[in-house]
Amino acid sequence: MIYLDYAATTPLSANALAAYGDVARNCFANTMSLHDCGARASRLLDYCRGKVAGLLHADVNGIFFTSGGSESNDLAIEGLARAHAGRGKHLIMVEGEHSSIVSVHEKLKGDGFSVTVLSRNDSGEVELETIERAVRKDTILVSVDHVNNEVGSIQDIESIGAFLKRKNILFHCDAVQSYGKLPIDVEAMHITSLAVSAHKIYGPKGVGVCYIDPKVAYHPLLPDVSHEKGVRQGTVNLPGIAAFVTASDDCYQNADKSLKRIHEMRKLFIDGLRGRGIPFVVEGSNGRQLPHILALRVKGVEGQQLMLAANRLGLAIATGSACHSSFYRPSPTLLAMGRSEDEARELVRLSFGETTAQEETGEAARLFVAAVTEVRASMLQ
Repeated sequence: MIYLDYAATTPLSANALAAYGDVARNCFANTMSLHDCGARASRLLDYCRGKVAGLLHADVNGIFFTSGGSESNDLAIEGLARAHAGRGKHLIMVEGEHSSIVSVHEKLKGDGFSVTVLSRNDSGEVELETIERAVRKDTILVSVDHVNNEVGSIQDIESIGAFLKRKNILFHCDAVQSYGKLPIDVEAMHITSLAVSAHKIYGPKGVGVCYIDPKVAYHPLLPDVSHEKGVRQGTVNLPGIAAFVTASDDCYQNADKSLKRIHEMRKLFIDGLRGRGIPFVVEGSNGRQLPHILALRVKGVEGQQLMLAANRLGLAIATGSACHSSFYRPSPTLLAMGRSEDEARELVRLSFGETTAQEETGEAARLFVAAVTEVRASMLQ
């Protein structure tokens, strides 16, 4: 099986696995314990927190370890919204964001907040002018994904953040798809809160980071929580955190080289489709786009049928975010980009990673063409 679904999850790297095993065996004490073993674990946790803060150019006091990107989105958005509800209850998000962003906004709507959902341009980007028009006097928080998880469009986070800072509006950024691949500076980008996930960058599942600017008021979702400065309950997963930090270091040290390599593989795959009689469209390619994510439509071919045919032939691809792929529906991102429902149902997402071999790319293109041929033949029966 050729795996091209790295935007859904990645394999654990050898270095991250080694770090996990080392800490699980040799530094297993509870970080809250007062004995020397606990103090040693606490020092390691502080070291890991400092490493992540350095990578994000963030205040270390704003780094909190979580179970992943979804929990980080939830903790940040709900906690900030409730803390600042006294000056307004209007929230803004973008159509086609991750399901965890959608869910927390729906929850807050039920508690009396109002939510404006913005569309995207033809390339999958949310334009600053669109945000400017949506802002009201009672707007307190705007959420924008750094890289869209379905089409890979890169948002102009720095310009958006600068505008929101001038307006004294909080800014949440889902950086799950960009962390480890693109530079992130929460100070320069004027980001109030940020979500990151380990398993997208060759770290373990069940580990993430929530950054919340410590200068900003925050309302904890649960009372009397002792861990993570009251932001999150439960004993911290120190082996997982150490593995995550190791994977983070590796990704950022190799980011430029990796970006170039994956861009070449993406081009090789697309070239392998040309001249094969397939009417395909690369979505989001007119704007800034992360090369790791390749969003394709084959005209007249439903994405789920194509994904299943590719799977039978030995090629693992997706129809969009893995968090809601079991409930097949038109791509919300493509709908936000102005595509029709039929066009939005055609989306398939291929995503390349560090363990994708160069020679696999050409074979993957061949299998993709074969899958299209199979689906088309079945449609004629």
